Amino acid sequence: MASTELSLFSYEILGLVGRQGASPHDLLRLAKRGRFLNWAGDSQYYTEPKRLADLGYLAARKEPGKTRERTVYTLTNKGLDALREWAKTPVTFTPLKSEPLLRLLICDLVGEEITRESLTTLREDISDLQARLDEAEAAAHGLPHREKYLLLTTGFMRRYLELHVELIDIVEREMTPHLL
Repeated sequence: MASTELSLFSYEILGLVGRQGASPHDLLRLAKRGRFLNWAGDSQYYTEPKRLADLGYLAARKEPGKTRERTVYTLTNKGLDALREWAKTPVTFTPLKSEPLLRLLICDLVGEEITRESLTTLREDISDLQARLDEAEAAAHGLPHREKYLLLTTGFMRRYLELHVELIDIVEREMTPHLL
């Protein structure tokens, strides 16, 4: 059974720390690099590892940094056991926050032209995310112990982006004024 003191974000932090360890700055950088999983506030990438260390899921050690000493966290046996127990639990669909879907929800209130024009701007953001996925795939090849799983993840994210491109295509087709 999953621990009640651990949230989905807690498990994400434990997973990101992984076998090699990470500092809070490393965790934040990893989340921001891909953007897909950067859904927590920046400060949480600093406070959650400390909280998990206080609970015994992570161990903290000091290492020299570029300008000052930094804290690096590593997974403890308790943390690994918590991940193993959580991994056995049924998976549920995580609630989806989606600006494109919200824009469609308000379309009848703001108009199709505005909605179509705003949604088509998403293509540029998708291009940025696709480039980040290219970088993530390249980085995955340098992590042989995680490569297969990281590539499964990036493949899923690519299909998710393709679904958004398909939505934009439909919106453009369905919300383009037709001349009589």
